[in-house]
This record gives sequence, structure tokens and C-alpha cells, in this order.
Amino acid sequence: MDDSDRQIVLFTSAAHGLVHTYELSIPILMTVWLTEFSTTAATLGLIVTVGYGLFGVGALPAGVLVDQYGSKPLILMCLAGMAASFVLVGLSGSILILGAAIAFWGITASVYHPAGLALLSTRVKRTGTALGYHGIGGNLGIAIGPLVTALLLLWFDWRVVSILLAAPAIVVLVLGIFVKVAPKDVKTSATTDGGPEGANDTKGQVSLESFVADTHKLVTVTFGLVLFVVMMSGLYYRAFLTFLPDLLSDFLAGMVDIELVDPDSPYAEEFDLARYFYVTILIFGVFGQYLGGHLADRIPIERALVYVLVTLTILTILFGPATATMPGFVVISLLLGVVLFTIQPLQQAAVAKHTSPGTRGISFGYTFLVIFGIGAFGAALTGTVLTAAGVRELFLVLGAIAAIGAAIAFILHRVGH
Repeated sequence: MDDSDRQIVLFTSAAHGLVHTYELSIPILMTVWLTEFSTTAATLGLIVTVGYGLFGVGALPAGVLVDQYGSKPLILMCLAGMAASFVLVGLSGSILILGAAIAFWGITASVYHPAGLALLSTRVKRTGTALGYHGIGGNLGIAIGPLVTALLLLWFDWRVVSILLAAPAIVVLVLGIFVKVAPKDVKTSATTDGGPEGANDTKGQVSLESFVADTHKLVTVTFGLVLFVVMMSGLYYRAFLTFLPDLLSDFLAGMVDIELVDPDSPYAEEFDLARYFYVTILIFGVFGQYLGGHLADRIPIERALVYVLVTLTILTILFGPATATMPGFVVISLLLGVVLFTIQPLQQAAVAKHTSPGTRGISFGYTFLVIFGIGAFGAALTGTVLTAAGVRELFLVLGAIAAIGAAIAFILHRVGH
């Protein structure tokens, strides 16, 4: 990578990490808000759901704006908006203002994924490697962000913590202003199905006609298959990670009897070894992100998706038997963390390959609408299966989801060549 590529990768990776830091700091802060605002869990849950919903739904209109006005200005706007929203969170004097602040976070954060991925896929030559590093930034935010928030709450009032959390976004915003973005026809090396290299990728206007026209360009067999792969991946991701902390807690309770915290300590009730193992699994996902980026630059993306999804299917089926022993439980859990996150750079590279530069923003808008929208049903699926059946049946369902994704990826591999 040259200097321009490295600047873009560092800038987007930092912004990506911050998006997920804020996303997952909210549940940590919710425990304080329940007492601070004397509200119910149902009310607070509804408020947070609105923010998360806007985070997903906003991806599509954000993608349209990316194609019209370019990626970097919208990433800077996203960073400014997230910082402002968390300052507003810290200044909230009522539950209504808090709700407005979280909703504002959801709207501004929704811009990031279409903008960041469009920038990487149209301005960096080694797209797969860049997406891998970008994913690593996201994983670090997912894993470290909640931990940092929890630690800050040990020393500072939650309002101070919220305002402090805004500071990194401001820093990245200021540094991002100086990031140089080379013209696309100089940086792009991959030819896509949707148009020639060097085509203009910003239009400077937003209209219903341009939205319909850009959407029409995406109506291809290959992009449709990519969306189906993404949908299966999103369902698995949300279903697996939503129920994983409770599952880990149940398994570890029967395997480990270690008192790392004094039972009489005020932190004893809050300490759960499973939470830290959960963070460890997410950190191991960093290796998966790197592996996915490495594979995307070295073998056909569609073939790599087949290999990884088949591996995910096998590991999912083996999870139950492997939990009979502590070593097996640890190894299979960490391997699942690696493989699950290996998929992300590959599916993002697949989107880039099967769409044109001029529709890259809206294509990632549809992609993340599927991931965060349809994928959200994975949590409901988990609860339904666990209620009606049990853990073994859940892993069979998850294995089936991964297998369907592998089959669709195989069809994409055959059709895409």
C-alpha cells in the first residue's frame, strides 16, 4: 500500500472501531440510566431499540447519499454526529432528551458502513487486505469499547463518561480532514460487473429517479446471490452472538470453579467470567478479519466464501460434542470466533466485485439493511428455538443456516465465473 492507501485504511478502521464502541457502550450505560431516570426496562428498551433500528434502516438512504456526494464528507459528518450525540447523552436532563440523543446517534452512525466500505472498495488497490484491516478495527471496537466504558464508570459519573467517549471521535474527525483521497481512476484496480474503471462515482444530487436507476443497476443475478449469502451470514451472526454470553456462562459454571473476585466484594455480583471469555472470542475475531482479507486478495472471493461457510457449518455441528471437555470447549469457541469474522471481509469484497463504482454506496446500503434488518431476526430465532427445544437443536439450526449460505456461495461461484 502507498501512503494514500494507508491513510484511508487507518482513517476508516478507526472510524469503524468507534461506531461499534458507541453501539456497545449503550448497553453498559443502560444499567445506570434505569436508576438515573427512574424509568422501566421496557421504556428504556424501546428507546434504545429505536436508536439501533435507525442504525440499520438508515444504511440504505446513507448509501444513496454516498453515491451522490462521496464517502469522505459523509464519514466526517458521521464522526461529528456521533460525538455530538454522546455529548447530548451526557447533558440529558430527561428520558426524552436521552431518547433523542440515542436516536440521533443511530441516524448519524448509520452513514458509516456504506461510506467507509465504498471508500475502501473504490480508492484502495488491495481491497481485500484493506477490508481485513477495516474489520479488525471494528472488532477492536466491539471487544474493547464496552470494557473501556465499564472501567471508566468505576471512576467517573456516567455523564462525564459519555462526554469523554465523544473525544476519540473528535480526534479522528480532525485527523480525517487531512486524509488524502486519490482520484478513483488512479486507485481502483479491480474491474466490476457494473461499469468501467474510472467511472464517475458521485452525482451531486439526490432524486427518486436516481435512486430507482441505481437500484435497477443492482438487479443482477450475482448481486442477488451475494445478498442471500449476506442474509444467511447476518442471521447466523446475530443468532450466535446474542445467545453466546448466556451459553458461555452456563458451560463455564459447570466447568470452572475459580474465585477471581472476593465474594464479599461489591463487584462480586457484577463479575462474570463468561463476559471476559466472550470478549476473548471477539478479540480472536481480529485474526479472522485478517485471514478474510488475505484470502480475498489471493483466491476467488466466491470460492473463499464456500470454504469458510463450509468450515463454519462443520464447527457449528461439532460445538455440542466439543463442550464435553474444557479444552474442547475453549478451542471450538475460539475457532468459531475466528471463522465467523473471516466471512465479513469476504462478503464485503463480493459486494465490491459484483457492483459498479457508481453504485457502491447504495449497494452497501442494501447490504447492511439486510445484515442489520433481516439479520436482527436471528435473535428472535434463537429465543424461539431455545424455548421450544434446546441448545442442541439451536446448533443444528445454526449449522443449517451456515450450510445454506455455503450452498448459495457455491452457486455464486459457478454463476460468477
